Amino acid sequence: MSTKILIPYYSAYGHIYQMVQAVAEGAKGAGDVEVKVVKVPEFDAVKQAMSQQPPYVEAQEAQDDIPEATLDDLRWADGIVWGVPTRYGSMPAQMKQYLDSAGSLWMNGELEGKATAVVTSTGSVHGGQESTAITTFVPLMHFGMIYVGLPYGENPEQLTTEGIGGSPYSASTIAGTDGSRSPVEAELTMASRLGARVAKVAGALKTI
Repeated sequence: MSTKILIPYYSAYGHIYQMVQAVAEGAKGAGDVEVKVVKVPEFDAVKQAMSQQPPYVEAQEAQDDIPEATLDDLRWADGIVWGVPTRYGSMPAQMKQYLDSAGSLWMNGELEGKATAVVTSTGSVHGGQESTAITTFVPLMHFGMIYVGLPYGENPEQLTTEGIGGSPYSASTIAGTDGSRSPVEAELTMASRLGARVAKVAGALKTI
């Protein structure tokens, strides 16, 4: 039976969207794996406020074909990789609302024992690369999920003094303070490896 990997994400300017595509490719290459990518809905107030900002509008249009995340998606998955951009060092309200809406799953223990991981992005090296992943870890533990990190042994790209994303806690990218920087090859490679790692762990957990 296929291992089912869900990738729910929120992406205002497309950086996380690009990263989760790499996660999906990595997961698909890990064997008999079915991958579903879903987006967390944008707030109507944000859509209205940003409707005259071309970079935001273009990024949203590029994601038009991605279905919106539901609670049934979470139930369906054997493993979940969350695409979480940073807002002041932690997850944005859009993602928090989605998690908060999953209270019934928490009450029934429906996410317990599922492999999970995080992909994130920040505007700068110091903008929350590690804190966003670590603070996202907290609610995932309340759901009883099993966190999968990004080890140095598999990701030598982390052993650098260059300004790129990536940490033992999550795959990540640096968007630039004006959002103009796109994920680089090393960041996408680490995201792909994380997708494969979560798929393998989720598959193994199914046999326990």
